[in-house]
Amino acid sequence: MLALISALLLLHSLPVAPVTVSTTQSKVEVQENSDAVLSCLFKTEKDQNPRIEWKKKDNGISMVYFEGNFTGPFKGRAKIEGATVTLYKVQLKDAGLYRCEVSAAADSVQLGETNVTLKVLVPPHIPFCEIPSSALTGSLVELRCSDQYSIPPAVYTWYKDKKPLSSPRANATYTINRNTGILTFQTVTRADAGQYHCEARNGVGQPKSCVGNHMTIDDLNVTAIIAGIVVLCLVISVCTLGAWYAHRQGYFSRHRGRSFWIPQCHGAAHISSQNLNRTEDIPHAGYGSPPQDVSLNYCFFCLLVSFAT
Repeated sequence: MLALISALLLLHSLPVAPVTVSTTQSKVEVQENSDAVLSCLFKTEKDQNPRIEWKKKDNGISMVYFEGNFTGPFKGRAKIEGATVTLYKVQLKDAGLYRCEVSAAADSVQLGETNVTLKVLVPPHIPFCEIPSSALTGSLVELRCSDQYSIPPAVYTWYKDKKPLSSPRANATYTINRNTGILTFQTVTRADAGQYHCEARNGVGQPKSCVGNHMTIDDLNVTAIIAGIVVLCLVISVCTLGAWYAHRQGYFSRHRGRSFWIPQCHGAAHISSQNLNRTEDIPHAGYGSPPQDVSLNYCFFCLLVSFAT
C-alpha cells in the first residue's frame, strides 16, 4: 500500500510537457498549380481538443483556418488533417509566410506556434526578344531577351542559326550575360550576320524560346557619304556665287519703291513712292512696269537644285 502511494506521489511530481507545436518542413517549394502540404504537429499537456488556427502574413495578418473552417480564398480549395493543411492547385498569390497556432486552454502553457514559408515556382514564359534586323559594320549592337514572370529568375541562352553561342573566346566580337539575357557586339562584323533567337530556362518546367529574327550586317558606304557632302558644298557655293553676282549687278537695290508713269501735256512724269520727278519728252509715254527682280528667280532655282540633288 505504501509503495502504491509513493508511486502516485512520484508520478504527480514529474513535470508534464506543455503544448508544443512543430513542423516537419519549414520551407515548402512547389510548382504553380500543384498541391502544397503545410505540416503542423502538436502535443498538449492536458487539453485533448485544442483550438487550431492558420494565419498568413501578407501586408497584414489574414486568417486561413479559423473555428473549424477555411476562410477567404482558401475556402473550398484546402483540407486539414490534425493540424496539417493541404492547399490545392496553388497560385503565385498563395506564396508567403504561414503560421500554425495551437491553443490549449487547460495546459499550463496555453499557446504554441510554428511558421512555414511557401514558395510557388513558376516555369518560364515565352521571353520577349529585341533583335535588330540590320546593323552597320563596326557599330555597337545589343540583342536583349527577358522573361519577367519565371520564378526563380530564368537564365538565357542565345542561338545563332539554331546553334547555341558558347562562352566568348578571347578574340570573340561578342559577350553574353546569361542572367540579364543581353548579347553584346562591341564592333559587329559581317560574320555576325545570321538568324538569332533566345531560350529561357529556370529548372521548373520546360524551357521556352522566342521567335527568331535574321540580322544583316551592312558595310558603311563612305564613298556615298563623301559624294553627298561634295554635292551639298557645290550647291551652296553656286547659290552664294549667284547671290554675289546679283548684288554686283544691282538687282537687290533697284526699284525698291513702287513706280508708274503718268502722261502729261508736254511729256510724262515718273512717280515713285520714294521720289517724285518729271521726265520731259520721253517717247512712247504711257503706263509701264518696272523690270523684274531676277534675284528671286535665281534663288528659287538654287532651291530646286538643292532638292534635286
